[in-house]
Amino acid sequence: EQIHKLNELAAQRGEKLADMALAWLLQKKEVTSVLIGASKTQQILDNIKGIESAGFTEEELRLIDEVSVEKKA
Repeated sequence: EQIHKLNELAAQRGEKLADMALAWLLQKKEVTSVLIGASKTQQILDNIKGIESAGFTEEELRLIDEVSVEKKA
């Protein structure tokens, strides 16, 4: 359910979930670097999209935080 909600948000932003996740990590001031893994060149190119991603609105950040801490019933 959490992944589904985050996928929906990423789609609304015109991104894949992985791209949004990298962008989210990169906007965190406590994160100094993000390591990516890739077995294909295209995966590296896709990961670069996280750097080029649009910033997050306060509402998007609130939703990500809210979804990330949800517990299963």
